[in-house]
Amino acid sequence: MATKKKQGHIYERGKIYWIKYFRNGKPYYESTGSTKEGDANKLLNKRLGEIAAGSLPGVYFDRVRFDEVAADFLTDYRLNQRKSLKKAEQVTEHLKGYFRGYKITQITTPKIQAYIEHRLSKDAANGTINRELAALKRMLNLAEQQTPPKIDRVPHIPMLKENNIRKGFFEHGDFLALRDALPSYLKGFVTFAYKTGWRVSEIENLTWSHVDLEQGIVRIEPGDSKNDEARTVYLDDELMETFQRQWEAKKAGARLTPYVFVASDSGGVIKDFRRAWSRACKDAKLGKRLFHDFRRTAVRNMVRAGIPERVAMMVSGHKTRSVFERYNIVNDTDLKMAAQKQAAYLEAQTVTKTVTIEDLKTRKASMGR
Repeated sequence: MATKKKQGHIYERGKIYWIKYFRNGKPYYESTGSTKEGDANKLLNKRLGEIAAGSLPGVYFDRVRFDEVAADFLTDYRLNQRKSLKKAEQVTEHLKGYFRGYKITQITTPKIQAYIEHRLSKDAANGTINRELAALKRMLNLAEQQTPPKIDRVPHIPMLKENNIRKGFFEHGDFLALRDALPSYLKGFVTFAYKTGWRVSEIENLTWSHVDLEQGIVRIEPGDSKNDEARTVYLDDELMETFQRQWEAKKAGARLTPYVFVASDSGGVIKDFRRAWSRACKDAKLGKRLFHDFRRTAVRNMVRAGIPERVAMMVSGHKTRSVFERYNIVNDTDLKMAAQKQAAYLEAQTVTKTVTIEDLKTRKASMGR
């Protein structure tokens, strides 16, 4: 039995009701999944209302799967030549492990909350989960921006509170101990990181075309930095000696590689030194440290040295002040120094006040004579 309306009608296939309607002359067929005629009428009225409002019928969005929008997300990264493509691929794999095969309309806020619980059960850190949720939001936003759109609305995506921001840094003695324990080919590499705060990938990919030894300058071009901004660093005496040694080694060994810092075994770009790093940290009795701690350390040392914050940001390559402030870390030594400086200031104020009172007494005594 079929119930007809001007723009469409409902009918039965077996015991299940289906609806048929038209948009721009094209017929759409959709199962209601229900045996009740009232449910079919409700769905038909909903679809006709969407069409009357100029929107795509909901059945169109039901055909889009998560895998499709995830692929679009990675395509966007490749087209825009984003430097974090590898991380985007890793994040996408985590999301695929849960949402693979899902209709895009099934990815609702409750389902996203279920995903969060799933990741927490796997001991994923809040920050890690937030990076995955940010990628999911980007996927859905891109799908909504398509012509025609692949999603009619982006659901609310709750984010977790992050309180796991690392505060690791190197005191100067720690750095010297670590450098002494590292293989010779990494000593100059970590010295440059310790003093400039550059990212590991930026130092790994540093080539001689970026270096002017006569002027003592290292430049990084916009396309080679993570924040897409040019950067210039002037080498101090120690770094000049480091770069001179690297250049002499290049000439002596007739190295064809363009990289400043090279792996000792292959003479190629330094890519993975985790084993040497872990062994050096252990030998230097430093515990577990991250290479990224050099970035925090360089920022703090520059600020301590009185270098203006804007200049320090230009050296380290921090584009936003919020991230810079997060790395401008205060430790117990800084807090102790602050207390000592305050005590000295208050003591000076007390002495000044005492001297002033004594002066007044002396003046009064002399006036009474």
